[in-house]
Formats: sequence, C-alpha cells, structure tokens
Amino acid sequence: MSGPYLIRGSVSLPEAELTWRFSRSSGPGGQHVNTSDSQVELRYDLARTEALPPVWKERALERLATRLVDGVIVVRSSEHRSQWRNRETAAVRLAALLAEATAPPPKPRRPTRIPRGINERRLREKKQRADTKRGRSGRDWG
Repeated sequence: MSGPYLIRGSVSLPEAELTWRFSRSSGPGGQHVNTSDSQVELRYDLARTEALPPVWKERALERLATRLVDGVIVVRSSEHRSQWRNRETAAVRLAALLAEATAPPPKPRRPTRIPRGINERRLREKKQRADTKRGRSGRDWG
C-alpha cells in the first residue's frame, strides 16, 4: 500500500485495524482469470476503533448506520485486474467515505429579508407596466 490514507487533518486509517480479504473477481477475463484473487474486500471496525476522535466516531456511526454490519464497514473493489490496484482503490474509497461521514454538519441557513426599497420598486414598476398595457386597449378610440 502507498502509505497512510488521510481521513481529515492528521487523522489517518490505521493499517493495523484494516482487515483484507481477497477472492476471484466475477466477469470476463483472459489468462489468469481462474487463478488470481483480484477482488478485494476491506473491513474496518468503526465501532471499536481508537484512531478516530470520539466526536467523529459518534458522527460516523450515526451517518453510516445503514452500511454497518455489527459496527464494521465493508468496502469492495474489483474494477481493476490487479489486486494491488484494487487494494489502493478500496483504501481510498474507505478514507473518502469516513471523511464524508465525519465532516461537521453545515451551518444552519439564516433566512434573508428582502429590503423594503427593492420591494417598493418592484411594485412601482409592476404598476407602470399595468398602466402601459391598460393604455393599449382600444376603448378610448371610439
């Protein structure tokens, strides 16, 4: 693997807490298709990890609740023919998933008020337009 995968800031995925499993990829192939275990399954025990700050861990457990099985998150990768590249892809995907799940919630939107002057100008222009259109009617031509 190419070094530690940063989640955010200085927090990274601990290599010791990652569990790898390899199996044969499905789909068409050529040589080595029945012999190489190129599909990668990466498991990370989110519920028991000590690498994440408690606030992040709580946030991630809440946001990823639908993807967790007994507190473990599983990421699979089989798009590359090489096991090495699939390992890289799975680790990057897991780091991105955790980065998104541990991100702080966005600031609440403060509703804005339309300034009174702008509203008055809009109503004035609307009335002028109505008068222009009313002046086009043929009632006064008689």
